[in-house]
Amino acid sequence: MTAPIALTCGEPAGIGPEIAVRAWEKMRDGPAFFWIGDPRHLPDGTVFDEIADPAGAAAVMPHALPVLRHDFAGQATPGRPDPANAQGVIDVIARAVDLVQAGAASAVCTAPINKKALKDGAGFPYPGHTEYLAALGGGADVVMMLACPQLRVVPATIHIPLREVPQALTPDGLEKTIRITHTALRRDFAIAEPRIAVAGLNPHAGEGGAMGTEETDWIAPLLDRLRAGGFDITGPLPADTMFHAAARARYDVAVAMYHDQALIPIKTLDFAGGVNVTLGLPFVRTSPDHGTAFDIAGQGVADPSSLVAALRMAADMARARAA
Repeated sequence: MTAPIALTCGEPAGIGPEIAVRAWEKMRDGPAFFWIGDPRHLPDGTVFDEIADPAGAAAVMPHALPVLRHDFAGQATPGRPDPANAQGVIDVIARAVDLVQAGAASAVCTAPINKKALKDGAGFPYPGHTEYLAALGGGADVVMMLACPQLRVVPATIHIPLREVPQALTPDGLEKTIRITHTALRRDFAIAEPRIAVAGLNPHAGEGGAMGTEETDWIAPLLDRLRAGGFDITGPLPADTMFHAAARARYDVAVAMYHDQALIPIKTLDFAGGVNVTLGLPFVRTSPDHGTAFDIAGQGVADPSSLVAALRMAADMARARAA
């Protein structure tokens, strides 16, 4: 029997608790998951059952949200993060990783956190979830992928100013991103021969050097070398023609050069259902592709679609990895 997915509570003052409940309402028939957090932070009237260990989640799922209790220092007020709860948020993430590494959970799905609240309340030293999870996973090199049914996309650089992208992009860094992505598609998505499309950095992929030379100087030679080594890889391609339906049918993942080049197309295609996946970890990790949404927390209007998609994708990836 497949182990259930560990769903972390995330920031309790955000929409994490309410979308967990709404996700359970849509997923009573599975795949099984359990929520790790303080039951006091769940919306009033939530139907839940506390479980002693993850093995009890599947039996509870049809009639209640399975909860693995993790007591926090304080209550939760929607929209107002409490510094007293910061350490609890951090500890829940570590607990979920411990459970998946012990085999008690099949994957980790993380609800959104607020980095400032964690830094202010507990001195959290990491830029975000991904870096903390990489540390918990033994310092693995990781890559961020955004995925929906129509598209998978990986940005080679992430949260840096646009003016810094050309300096941040290096042959070694791009090659590492491509190799991690290739390995993950085979291991976690059961794609035996991944087709990878790589965007250029400049408009029209540099147009032969007329609009920039990174493509001719080193991106194209790098891709030629990977192609000679057996990779099914195309590019560098003009990014403005990579994401229409006919183009997407020709690859399994697109590697983009910077944040917005990757995220604009996927958020346009599936704003509510995109999933954030961390590739390269020794365990499966997914997350909804949105933040804590303090402005609507506690109002009962938060859309659980991305969390449902993240839980389902985590289950699919765990099955592929176990096969």
